[in-house]
Amino acid sequence: MILPGSTEMKSQLASHFDLEPSAAIFKETQKIYDRADRVIPEADWLRYAPYVKAINELKKEKDAVILAHNYMTPQIFHGVADFVGDSLQLAIEATKVKEQVIVQCGVHFMAETSKILSPEKTVLIPDSKAGCSLAESITAKDIAGMRAKYPGAPVVSYVNTTAEVKAASDICCTSSNAVDIVNSMESDLVIMTPDGHLAQNVAKETDKKIVYWEGECMVHIEFKADELREYRKYEPDAVIIAHPECPVDVVAEADFSGSTAGMINYVKENKPEKVLLVTECSMGSNIADEVPEVHFLGPCNLCPHMQKITLEKILWSLHTMTEEVIVDPEMAVKARLAVQRMIDRK
Repeated sequence: MILPGSTEMKSQLASHFDLEPSAAIFKETQKIYDRADRVIPEADWLRYAPYVKAINELKKEKDAVILAHNYMTPQIFHGVADFVGDSLQLAIEATKVKEQVIVQCGVHFMAETSKILSPEKTVLIPDSKAGCSLAESITAKDIAGMRAKYPGAPVVSYVNTTAEVKAASDICCTSSNAVDIVNSMESDLVIMTPDGHLAQNVAKETDKKIVYWEGECMVHIEFKADELREYRKYEPDAVIIAHPECPVDVVAEADFSGSTAGMINYVKENKPEKVLLVTECSMGSNIADEVPEVHFLGPCNLCPHMQKITLEKILWSLHTMTEEVIVDPEMAVKARLAVQRMIDRK
């Protein structure tokens, strides 16, 4: 078995595709590059362009579509993605695509969600080891334990969970619709899993009593409220925008909090002169060219799992049709109910 990123994989790709940097391919992909030239140096695009060209051509041959999360790197986000968005947007898009093959550029639970929603499609993830610390923090057994502790309370599980956990839940939510989903529950007591910080941030915006699983995202937990306060001393005019997976005190320091799509929309609509995005690093890079008047400041944290997805691995996965995502059919039916209930209430 040839592993993604291996020397043998690189060798085989080179034997099937023209991946040598050239001025001709650069020129051929110029219009794509123009979307990201603020954040991708020409020398880097010279290396990326052959992969972008090969992937876009192969998509047509394989009847494939690429769904990419907002945390993908700019060369993927702008270069080869057909649809980009947050978890909710990608989940909805997975139900609409006409192509037979879905290539999910994100982490594994996202690819599972696409397979759950489109079981008849072939779903590929360029690197099946692209996991998620949050999704891995909880199991179906843990859900059962929460139900036993709080009998009768509905379970609202973040979409950042495995198919097994979704199947054990009543409904899913994303960071963009969590408050609305919680408010739609008939019970006054609601169980939220697995992100304890999202649950605590939601609790501040609802009259429901929320009990939660204490999971966390390895990226967002690294941000500290005192660091943001110190940052304001040096950049008092900066607008701070935080993801609700951040701790409550971090979100309290922010001027705005929202999902990745919400953060992007806020920047596009308000166009603040300086912005500090308290989330994964790729966000600012992906929208920089669309809002040239906005200056994106550090710091930010990289998600090591998201970074596993590369142009090279996308090309390999499409070329070989490997790294296919399989979900047990019986489990998928149960999981789909939870995800579809979320989509229906959007």
